[in-house]
Amino acid sequence: MFQREFAMRLVANPGDSLYCRLSVNTQLLARVSHLLKVGKNNFRPPPKVDSSVVRIEPRNPLPPISFKEWDGMVRLCFNRKNKTLGAIFRQKAILSLLEKNYKTFQALQEACQKSNESSFGDASILGDTSNDVSMDIDAGEDQDMDVNDADMQEGASQFKDKVLNILKEGGFEDKRSSKLAQDDFLYLLSLFNKAGIHFS
Repeated sequence: MFQREFAMRLVANPGDSLYCRLSVNTQLLARVSHLLKVGKNNFRPPPKVDSSVVRIEPRNPLPPISFKEWDGMVRLCFNRKNKTLGAIFRQKAILSLLEKNYKTFQALQEACQKSNESSFGDASILGDTSNDVSMDIDAGEDQDMDVNDADMQEGASQFKDKVLNILKEGGFEDKRSSKLAQDDFLYLLSLFNKAGIHFS
């Protein structure tokens, strides 16, 4: 038994005013159904809100996805649930976060490929800089790195185009999070992952 508004959020469907991140995450992991409404007058002293009884049955087996990855994407999508996904994924903060994740993922893949090619075959060598003489520590002198702003903007623009092309490919650019079903979010996540873009 939960407060009525919370219970209705758990069972909300796409397009309902109460459909939110909680609805999507709960329905990913469990089957949720509303059983009955319990009025506040059934309690002594009566509370200020009505209650509802909800059945929550965990799904078995769970969907084969990373929950951290799933929640990261859904969190971004429901940050402003009535904005289109195209508008959400055009924001500079979101693009920079995704680009950072993308570059990290690419670097890890390259490192894994190199370690598979090397004779060591040990993942513990990733990040071992004890024998790396190129990582000398300078004596507190700051050296300015020459960074070309035009190159950075061009790279960011290319990444933005990549993200928007993914949204166009799936037909999600003009859709809103509040109207998307579970399968739509799963498909969107698969499109991003296929392109090497991750949310965790």
